[in-house]
Amino acid sequence: MAAPNPIDGFEVDPAAIAYVGENLQRPECILAERDGSLWSADARGGVVHIRPDGTQTLIAQSEATHFASATDEETRFVAGTLPNGLAFARNGDILISNFGTDRLEIMTRDGQSRVLADTIDGTPIGKVNFVLRDSRDRIWLTISTRIKNWMQAMSPNVSDGYVALYENGHLRIVADGFCFTNEIRFDAKEEWLYVVETGGKRVTRLRALPNGDLTDRETFGPSDHGAFIDGIAFDAHGNLWGTHVMTDRIFAITPDGDLRIILDDDRGSAAGKALMAALEKDVVTPELMLACGGTIAPWFASVTFGGPDLRTVYVGSLRGARIPFFRSPVAGLPMVHW
Repeated sequence: MAAPNPIDGFEVDPAAIAYVGENLQRPECILAERDGSLWSADARGGVVHIRPDGTQTLIAQSEATHFASATDEETRFVAGTLPNGLAFARNGDILISNFGTDRLEIMTRDGQSRVLADTIDGTPIGKVNFVLRDSRDRIWLTISTRIKNWMQAMSPNVSDGYVALYENGHLRIVADGFCFTNEIRFDAKEEWLYVVETGGKRVTRLRALPNGDLTDRETFGPSDHGAFIDGIAFDAHGNLWGTHVMTDRIFAITPDGDLRIILDDDRGSAAGKALMAALEKDVVTPELMLACGGTIAPWFASVTFGGPDLRTVYVGSLRGARIPFFRSPVAGLPMVHW
């Protein structure tokens, strides 16, 4: 018989949520290390290092103020430097997919930064969303859309996102035609790459061949979550955890493809319903998106497993200023840097 799923019956008690970090700007993606350190993407142009004792330091080549000083919310989320996805390079440097500058960047832990890629086949790369390093030291990159103002691409009828592979200094497209490509993760054996299609409200997976090509594309779990999906992460049992951004839920898809809601900070809000109704009619506006968001950390964006036993779950967000965390009944799947 199959082992019981450790998330059976599990829901997060909001009263058990604690927080770490303060005055963060757009802490979209979080990396955790064995020593208890957290590294959070930050709109000031780099990352915030949060040490195990809770002290924190902004690490940026030159501090940017655009995010904090923007006069309207839409501008804040579509312009300037917006470090988004993070991954550790093999030597400990930080790979940054910059959603504002549209570049794949790499930064040392003391703030020295350089660009790895900003074009592909001689054309601008597009909205660089997420970066992932695999066990073979290859770098996988998602581009959400080729439209400069990404909010205009939050449509079921825009499928210009892609997945690219950066290897030996060269960037190539390995899968195309996604509806706002977002976070990606490999399963434990790196046999399948799981791809969030935010505009499509689904998770897609593709078989990864040894040469980096992707094939056998299929939907994993529900074909329609009824919500925008953002970040994903596997646990050690094979459940794929993720976030419903703007409608602020944390979900898990079991190995059998069943959807479980683990935390709901939207609770059927009128704003969330209005946003999804507008999506069905393809009339989503920035105003409808910005009206959404819960109270824990508005616009849940990612889940990261950390702590010495990988059972502490940290929640990244686009509009929060600190990082919520809670305990999980199951450890996360260790990332390659762990």
